[in-house]
Amino acid sequence: MHQVTTRTRASTIAGIAALALIAVGLILPAFAPRSLIQDLFFILTMLTLAQLWNLIAGFGGMVSVGQQAFVGIGAYALFAGVILWGWDPVPAILLGGLAAFLLAIPTAFFAFRLAGAYFAIGTWVIAEVTRLLIAQWKTLGGGTGTSLPREATSDIIGVEAIANLFGLRDAAARDVLAYWLALALAVATMAAIYALLRSRTGLALAAVRDNDNAAQSVGVDARRVKWLVFLAAATMTGLVGALIFMQTARISPDAGFSLTNWTAYVVFITVIGGIGRLEGPILGVLVFWGLQTAFADYGSWYLLALGLLAIATMLFAPRGLWGLIADRWGIALFPVQRRLILEGAKDG
Repeated sequence: MHQVTTRTRASTIAGIAALALIAVGLILPAFAPRSLIQDLFFILTMLTLAQLWNLIAGFGGMVSVGQQAFVGIGAYALFAGVILWGWDPVPAILLGGLAAFLLAIPTAFFAFRLAGAYFAIGTWVIAEVTRLLIAQWKTLGGGTGTSLPREATSDIIGVEAIANLFGLRDAAARDVLAYWLALALAVATMAAIYALLRSRTGLALAAVRDNDNAAQSVGVDARRVKWLVFLAAATMTGLVGALIFMQTARISPDAGFSLTNWTAYVVFITVIGGIGRLEGPILGVLVFWGLQTAFADYGSWYLLALGLLAIATMLFAPRGLWGLIADRWGIALFPVQRRLILEGAKDG
């Protein structure tokens, strides 16, 4: 008798620890200061964006530098829903996901006809074209942007209940609501990606990443797999973008479609932590936040520190910081590699 499994002792412990962390995260607003809630909101949203980019680039081999298109269109869809149609900001987040999904269809149609560096450049060009088109939308502020109406931000669903529950002012209660939504998105994204990677579709995705032609020769529908992953990642990216700008309550084309904020930083987080590993962005976002906090008062020194760390990692740890840990101790918190377990053998 034998069994094929991906589970390890480390992954079982990690699963229990993750459930405990989620439980603590849910009750954290009861005693944590507002500044910590805001920091965790930033960490969770950047982690989610990094995991989504890691899915398409690290696991799918589609290196996009145009993810800011989906962040921006998702945010603008939320603002359109609130300002033009009178939606509450929370359900309007769903419009962000829908808008990103619709934008991803023509993006994939054109970008999938390119490969390698041309694919990356193509996604960036599409993002820039989208930014320029949105900048012409005068109803939402054109090139200068716009803000959410005060009446919309003062009466968001759930804010009053949170304020009464924790005895907070409305502004702090809005931070808690945004934090809980960010936590839900981060958990749902990581759970969905992990489930996908452990499925038959995940095996097909790995095959397509390693060799597109070889995968098709053994019956993998490479085009279908790429479309599925790209559209799913874009939709979730749009939801995150809508949530981020619901929290800031202010948007402009340059902010919503920022290459630096929504793609360059995300790539840095993933590469530093370890591309092609679910653990990588978790470690990478903590390093990124730590550097941002430490160098917050030093202006351009912050960017210099990021650049030096990126260069050092590429030279001495090309598989990322988590790659060093995995190579040294053989730990996999989210294992996706299948192993054959013989009857009577112990799980290491």
